[in-house]
Amino acid sequence: MAKILICDDEAGLRAVLKRYAKFEGHDVMEAGDGLEAIELCRKNAFDIIIMDIMMPELDGFSAVEEIRKFSDMPVIMLSARGEEYDRILGFEIGVDDYVVKPFSSKEIMLRVGAILRRTEKNSSVKSDENGHIIFKKDGLKVDMTAYKVFIDGVQVDMAPKEYDLLFFLIRNKNIAIPREKIMTEVWGFDYYGDDRTLDTHMKLLRKSLGPYSYLIKTLRGLGYRFDE
Repeated sequence: MAKILICDDEAGLRAVLKRYAKFEGHDVMEAGDGLEAIELCRKNAFDIIIMDIMMPELDGFSAVEEIRKFSDMPVIMLSARGEEYDRILGFEIGVDDYVVKPFSSKEIMLRVGAILRRTEKNSSVKSDENGHIIFKKDGLKVDMTAYKVFIDGVQVDMAPKEYDLLFFLIRNKNIAIPREKIMTEVWGFDYYGDDRTLDTHMKLLRKSLGPYSYLIKTLRGLGYRFDE
């Protein structure tokens, strides 16, 4: 089962794709424009996004560019136009597939399945049989649904903000994240404290991770990156 975000301003199209996706056992969320899609992606770890280009508020290209700043979720782009320029732009900003309307829902789900199979082989973040989001790296196991962390089979207790910080880093693994963005996303827009708070919590998190602290890389003058 995968968690899919369908973003299109046509409610009818969303409904049809959602019906097919749910029939195949997937969990589906919807967005009616690019801005809504970005907000949902900040709060959820989707396995794949189906994104239309032409939408009100914010178009699909702009939405994907923003999402790529904090996540590498796979994206299938939908378009009513088949111009080469649109295809090239889509792939340049990190789109995984490009489908021109009209299309069949079956075709979309086949493309979704192909991308999910490919990414599942290369991803360390997966859903278990209970629907829990699990990250595994050698002897490190992180259950982001149950808020449990295991190191070589032993559960480690962490402070609430350590969990939040670790989960945020994992959801954005292999991406360089500026300090300001981490503070905003983990501590909230209303945080006005000293940014040494981040360094303190990062030190505590590294201590909690023990032999796997090396996964957190400090990027001098920028922020941090969680390497897979």
